[in-house]
Amino acid sequence: MQPMHAMRTLPEGATLLRHIDMQKDKHTMRLIAAIALVLAVVMLVPAMLVVPISTLFDMSEGMGAYALRFVTLIAGYIAYMVLHEGTHAAVMKLEGGGKVRFGFTGMYAYAGSEEDYFTRPGYFLIAMAPVVVWGILFGTANFLVPRTWFYVIYFLQIGNVSGAAGDLYMSFLMLKYREDLLVRDTGVEMHIYRLHDIL
Repeated sequence: MQPMHAMRTLPEGATLLRHIDMQKDKHTMRLIAAIALVLAVVMLVPAMLVVPISTLFDMSEGMGAYALRFVTLIAGYIAYMVLHEGTHAAVMKLEGGGKVRFGFTGMYAYAGSEEDYFTRPGYFLIAMAPVVVWGILFGTANFLVPRTWFYVIYFLQIGNVSGAAGDLYMSFLMLKYREDLLVRDTGVEMHIYRLHDIL
């Protein structure tokens, strides 16, 4: 039976199943970038058929409201990146994790742990929490804001989903393997360990 919370020490007998370095593994980086692009296109094209993107550039409310939409979009995306990683960190803590390390590689922001090994269910929750939590919040907001603000929120939603391509990829790996697993995610490197039914 798997432990319910993070472990500080890798159990004896556990073996490395897979190691992913998000900065050095060019194939994985290209794959994740491709997934992000596909997700963005799949989300944007149908939306444009329902709400014309020209609504974002509607100036009927005046230049001030027009400029405010773009300032809000830029500021919102910066805030969202912080909140996305904060959501990862909060769930790490709920799963019994210790110190969380935050960083920015130049390509993406991250939250990770140098000292914790998370179970498959725990890591799945950590990986998927931001896209689910913020997906619900942005989705709700899209129904509440005026039509001219639809794409301000929806572009944040696209960033939420496509920006989680790496999280979605890792979650797929968690579902792919049948073995009991522990995952150590430093933010830029992921180590997946097989437990061989030792727990």
